[in-house]
Order: sequence, then structure tokens, then C-alpha cells
Amino acid sequence: MSIVVTALDPADEVGVRHAFDIRSQSDAADLPDFPPLLAGQFAASLRHPWPGERHVWALAWLGDEPIGFLELGLPFLENTGTAELRIDVLPSWRRRGAGRALLAHAEQVARADGRKHLIGTTVHGLPGGPERPLDGEAFARSRGATLALTDVRRRLSVSALDHAALDALVSTAWAKAAGYSLVRWEAAVPDEFLADVAYLDGRLLSDAPLGELAYEAQKIDGDRFRAQEAARAARGRVIHSTAARHDASGRLVAVTTIDVNVEIPWHAFQQITLVDPDHRGHRLGALVKVQNLRTVLAASPALRAIDTWNAAVNTHMIGINEAMGFRPLDGWHNWQITL
Repeated sequence: MSIVVTALDPADEVGVRHAFDIRSQSDAADLPDFPPLLAGQFAASLRHPWPGERHVWALAWLGDEPIGFLELGLPFLENTGTAELRIDVLPSWRRRGAGRALLAHAEQVARADGRKHLIGTTVHGLPGGPERPLDGEAFARSRGATLALTDVRRRLSVSALDHAALDALVSTAWAKAAGYSLVRWEAAVPDEFLADVAYLDGRLLSDAPLGELAYEAQKIDGDRFRAQEAARAARGRVIHSTAARHDASGRLVAVTTIDVNVEIPWHAFQQITLVDPDHRGHRLGALVKVQNLRTVLAASPALRAIDTWNAAVNTHMIGINEAMGFRPLDGWHNWQITL
């Protein structure tokens, strides 16, 4: 019996449930420490895609059993030569052709859309860390993918926080941050700060190490940033933000965010931290991150763990994160296929 791939419409409630079940089981096998996927939030992620992207979804079937799920992101405002790929296969059906069938479908769609590169991610264990299945990495290598960048996920255990060390980090940062002040908000960015935050957000792909990944900088304006906020809210995410304001100009020149799931209060993600290049050297990144962490801890008493990712070569941000108490958990390979 051959494997058949069919398109998935996010309005198809039965199909979406199949996709949810496949991804849930895939995550449970590959990332057992991750917060569980929630059905409503998963469906919302399909029905409220990230602004500036089109998506194609598909299921792999063996007879009447769905065994694999494909999500293909197709940016259309920039990075129009790349497609972002995620393939999930039920653990009991791995290495039996479902991944190959879904990848072939993704390649066909991407080529027809003029894409030159497919980019996807796999997780792997680190020395002394928890074991991770090697299915994804073996699959990527077998399909001729090139390892373009490695990230490391670090986790902050709230119960192990060293508050004296955080105090020292803040004190050292303020000694270099004369002429700056902090502003904080929850959820939507206040209108008065929108242009500055959108500018900083658009710097992410310019400033972050990208290795050999075929990415270009994003064009983020206020309208697009508001659309991103709406997509997060639809997925049940609450964003806590702290920014540094340059007092002489009134501009926000550094920002960081922590993303909390309203239905899984024990877990959060430390998201972007960005500092305007003209204002680096004042320890603003450390300052906003620590102050934002403390704001989130006060607002989320059930929080136990915060995860973040950094490129393995991003020594500056890794240094800040480790000083705060983040510790390596696993590695994430970013693979690229040239079409």
C-alpha cells in the first residue's frame, strides 16, 4: 500500500484534528519536556497564520490512517526565495516513507512558487543533556540537506534563580546606562512606541547570526507589527515587554519580550532581545532582560520554566542568558535544501 499526500484545509475540522494528533505525538517523542500542544491553540495557529506568510498544509495517509503532517511557510513580503518546512510523522511510522512523501510534496509546491531553498529544523541531544531521537537529523542528511546553522535551547529554572546574581547584573548594567530609562507594557505595544518597536523588530534577521541560511531582513512597519500581535493573541499568547528609552531623544533603543501561554502558566518563552547598534555598549540588553524577567515572575506566580534559543556562535547573548541562569538543554540544527 502506497503513501498518499493530500492537501489540508484549515477549515476542515477533522483534518486539523488529525494534524494535531500527529504533531502532539511527534512532540511527545522528540521534546518530552516541552509544554503540551493544545488543540484550540493549534487550530488557531493554522487559521491565523503569521503576517507576511502564506501556508500550505498536507497530511500523509497510509490507507485510511493519517500518519504524517506537513506545514510549509511561504513568505511573500521578503524572503520570497525561501520556504520554511516542518514535517511531523507519527513515531511508530517513522523511516517508512511518510517523511519522503511529504518532503517531495513540499519540494513540488516550493518549486512551483519560485522558491530556491527549503529550511527546516531538527533537535539533537547535547553532551550530558537529555537524549533526543535522531530521526529528524538522519532524515535531513539522507535527503541531502546542508547544516546551515546550529542553535542551542537554554532553560531557566525559576526555582533555581540566583536573585543576588541578578541584582549584581542590574547594578553593573545601570552603571553603564546613564541617560536611559525603562518602560514596560503587557500585550499590545502602546501607540507612542509602535514605530520604534517595529523598527527594532525588523532588525532581527539583520542582527542575529544566520550562518548559511538564505534569509534577508524583514520589512516591519506599524501595521504589520499590529497584525503580528493579533496572531499571537489568537493563539493564546500574552507578551510581556520591557524597553530602554534614550532620554535625550525619547526613542526606544532596546526591547525584549517574554511570551506566556495563558493556558499553560508554568512555561514561557524568552523571545527577542534587540538593541539599536548606535546604542550598544551600555548593557541595555542585560538591563531590559532582567527587569522584564522580574516583571513576568511577579505577574505569573505559577511560572516554573522559561526557554530561549541562541545561535551557538552568539556569544554575547549567550553570556547574558547564562549570567541570568539559563542552562543548555538541547541543540537545534537548521537545515537547508537547495532546490
